[in-house]
Amino acid sequence: MNRVEKKDQIDEIRDRFARMASAVVTDFRGLDVQSVTRLRDEFRKVGVEYKVIKNKLFGLAVKDAPFHGKLVDYLVGPTAVAWSFDDPAAPARVAVTFAKTNDKLRIKCAVIGADVLDDKGVVSLSKMPGKNELLGTMLATFMAPAQSFVRLLAAGPTNFVYLLDARRRQMEEK
Repeated sequence: MNRVEKKDQIDEIRDRFARMASAVVTDFRGLDVQSVTRLRDEFRKVGVEYKVIKNKLFGLAVKDAPFHGKLVDYLVGPTAVAWSFDDPAAPARVAVTFAKTNDKLRIKCAVIGADVLDDKGVVSLSKMPGKNELLGTMLATFMAPAQSFVRLLAAGPTNFVYLLDARRRQMEEK
C-alpha cells in the first residue's frame, strides 16, 4: 500500500469517527469467512458499517481525538470497527448478540463521544433501549399531560350524558 492509499484510508477512518454516534472495536481472530459474512449482514441490517482496519492506520487516524490515549491500549491484534451514525447502542447490541453464539468474536471496547468503554461497558450499552424506543417513550411522556387534560375536559359532558341516559331508563321503567 503506497502513501496516497494510506492517507486516503486514514482520512476515511477519521471522517467516520467524526460522524459516528458510537463505534465498537472487535477482535475477529479465528472467525471463518461465513461467520464474518453473517456478522457483516447483521451489522448492515441495523445500519452499521463494519470494517477491518490496520492498527497503525487506526492509531494515526485518531491521534488528535480526545479518546486517543484511552483507545491505544486496545489496538493490539486483528482489529475491526463497527460504526453507527444513528443509534449508539446498535453496534454493541449486534456485537454482544453475535459474541454469545460465536465465541471467536472478542469485543475489545466501544467509543462514544470522548469516552472509551471496556468490554463490560459494551455489554451494558447493548442492553440500553434503541433510539426509536427512547423517542417513543419520550413522546408518550410528553403526550400524557395533554391526554389527561382532554379526558378531564370530556368527563363533564360524558357524565352528564350518562346521567340523562340513566334518567331516561328510569322514566321508561315507570
